[in-house]
Amino acid sequence: MSVTSLPSAMPSGAAPLPDVLPPVRQRGRVMTFVVRHPTIVAGGTLVGIMVLIAILAPWLGTVDPTALAPAKRLRAPSAQYWFGTDMLGRDIYSRVIYGTRVSLIVGFSVAFCTAAIGAFVGCISGFVRPLDAVVMRVMDGLMSIPPLLLAIALMALTRASVHNVVIAITVAEFPRVARLVRGIVLSLREEPYVEAAIASGTRLPSIIWRHILPNTLAPLMVTATFICASAMITEAILSFIGAGTPPIIPSWGNIMAEGRALWQVKSYIVFFPAVFLSVTVLAVNMLGDGLRDALDPRLAKRL
Repeated sequence: MSVTSLPSAMPSGAAPLPDVLPPVRQRGRVMTFVVRHPTIVAGGTLVGIMVLIAILAPWLGTVDPTALAPAKRLRAPSAQYWFGTDMLGRDIYSRVIYGTRVSLIVGFSVAFCTAAIGAFVGCISGFVRPLDAVVMRVMDGLMSIPPLLLAIALMALTRASVHNVVIAITVAEFPRVARLVRGIVLSLREEPYVEAAIASGTRLPSIIWRHILPNTLAPLMVTATFICASAMITEAILSFIGAGTPPIIPSWGNIMAEGRALWQVKSYIVFFPAVFLSVTVLAVNMLGDGLRDALDPRLAKRL
């Protein structure tokens, strides 16, 4: 019997075998990414856990974080009160869990607003030469004031609230992003494709949207992560000194401020929110470091 007359191994009406190569290749790519960028994976995982804690706070918290129980004040950590209670009998565990929401809201909001405003101001200043000198002198004036002091001064002019904290920290941080974007725009406007777009009569908003902004996204993402971490620390400092969120709102800074007078005898009141703040800031900074290494072409070639 010839080779051509051998029966087929698969019936004519049977479905073809599934291709197993794409899933294998997909897993290989994931593993390669994990090996090359472990800081992104570790930082992103920790940030994701904190986001889940903030979203699931009503289910993770044991009691109302604002409920007063003077008869149970200053209880040490136990099976009933995992992190103990404060001087008003409030459950510290529930307050720390709900405090995750405040820190993440402030950090993410400040990072987004700072990146958006800084990108807008930097692009306009980099392309419109008559405005460049005026805008940059204003940015230099704001940058001459330490961000924390500027945020404290702005909060002193307004009432304590999460919304005002976001505005104060954004005003203190966005000049640095504006200068970063301006420097990128000044180098990009000399590129041949930008000069060709200008010569062809393309409108300025279209040039910025199509040619400039896409090339600023990578440094903006990296800078935004570090600003997010800095905003969380600044919010905690403002709340710690009484210039941030109202005391009725559970935040890590407020919890530490209420426990500083009892630090030597009831250190757990300060310890647990400080640990959560440190882990969250570390996670965001690790994510920023990983993004910087992954998005920098010079570093990518070494990997």
